[in-house]
Amino acid sequence: MDSLRDLAASLGIANITGRGFLSVLLTFLTAWLFTWRFIPRVREFAIKVGWADQPNERRLNKEPLPNAGGLAIFAGFLVSVVVAWALRPIVIEQVNIQVLAILLGASVLVLTGFIDDQFGLSPLFRLIVQALAAVLLVVNGLTLDFNAIPFLPVLPDAVNGPLSVALTILWVVGLTNAVNLMDGVDGVVGGVGFVTSMVLLVTAAQFPDRAAAVVLLAGLAGAALGYLRHNFNPSRIIMGDAGAYLFGYTLAAVSLLGTLKFSAGASLLVPLLVMALPILDTTQVVIGRLARGIRNPLGHPDKTHIHHRVLARTSSARRTAVILWIVALWCGVIGMLAQGVPLAAIAGTVAACALCLWFVAHRRVRAHGRETVPPVPPAPQGDHR
Repeated sequence: MDSLRDLAASLGIANITGRGFLSVLLTFLTAWLFTWRFIPRVREFAIKVGWADQPNERRLNKEPLPNAGGLAIFAGFLVSVVVAWALRPIVIEQVNIQVLAILLGASVLVLTGFIDDQFGLSPLFRLIVQALAAVLLVVNGLTLDFNAIPFLPVLPDAVNGPLSVALTILWVVGLTNAVNLMDGVDGVVGGVGFVTSMVLLVTAAQFPDRAAAVVLLAGLAGAALGYLRHNFNPSRIIMGDAGAYLFGYTLAAVSLLGTLKFSAGASLLVPLLVMALPILDTTQVVIGRLARGIRNPLGHPDKTHIHHRVLARTSSARRTAVILWIVALWCGVIGMLAQGVPLAAIAGTVAACALCLWFVAHRRVRAHGRETVPPVPPAPQGDHR
């Protein structure tokens, strides 16, 4: 029993039988199971009312595909956070207002993304809403400190303050769009979102004052896993902009909540490493489009994303998703090493992510096999005349 407690302590779990750990575990399971079971209902309703992406030259679907998965993900995430709040596993009163700000900003962006999915919104309008959601975090004390960036000179407060605000808005808006731009192949964003949430969760668990971050990340990871059960290729539903905005914004906001601010020299380094995949993908896409003379790089879709390049080489959406999951997990491992997370915790995170992803992918493949088996015709009835 002592060895088990020591292992739990290395993973950042103070008491494996305590209320805190069990409540976080319940938060994760609530989000997972609720999203898993809720998505089929959302899918049925979306088909009835026509919430679907139509096939075109950029999309992989050959028939209309329901795009309201983001609503189910958000519902699972929100329900799990309410459960965690009711249980109050750890004292988080001091950051309640910041948690509420994150949830409010996420709600606004989910609504914006959903309206854009169904009716279309201009890129400028979406950008303004994203910036306002970022400002909501700033006014509630969630900011990046420019002076905390390594290798840069320390600026006076009069300059550092406005520059930090601008950096925060750029961080939130940039990551929100980066995750959204990655959503082009079944299972990619769901899996990458799950991996990133788990990595940040384990990182946050190393610090006793990161309770709010742990709760939010547990709910987000569980919701991602529940969604992935229905989104691994061939997908039965997609998250749309609503779900992608939720992942990007929440992950960016949680990093501001203090998950990774363990020292002045690495407050930006660790989240940059953990979320390197969407950041690098968006960076290379934007640079490539600007080089081709495109003035609005975010408003001109193409097939130059990393997932498109990998798909072109593998010719398999499943292999593409798995490859990008592995890349995201490696980025997470590098980030945890930079954070100084114990090796046992890193190994446990890798094992847990691999097992959970294998489980949901396996269940989806099995379900698809049953869906494609033609029904057995009934046996002919004898003539009893």
